[in-house]
Amino acid sequence: MSTLVEIQEAITRLGEDEMTALSLWLQSQTAPAMTSMDEQRLLRSLDEAIRDVDTGKGVPLEEARKLVASWAAK
Repeated sequence: MSTLVEIQEAITRLGEDEMTALSLWLQSQTAPAMTSMDEQRLLRSLDEAIRDVDTGKGVPLEEARKLVASWAAK
């Protein structure tokens, strides 16, 4: 008997709460799908951000942390 078959059989014996927990865990283990277009957009954005930082644009790390904290508090 393969491990996969054993796992499948064990899953059939789970209660509702355990099944929900397993489902959430399994979903957390898979990376979200990124299309080629999404990847290109992300890379362009990262390139732009690097150029901005290299030219002195941007916000110092401590200020960014304060901004994020203030946004999270809303």
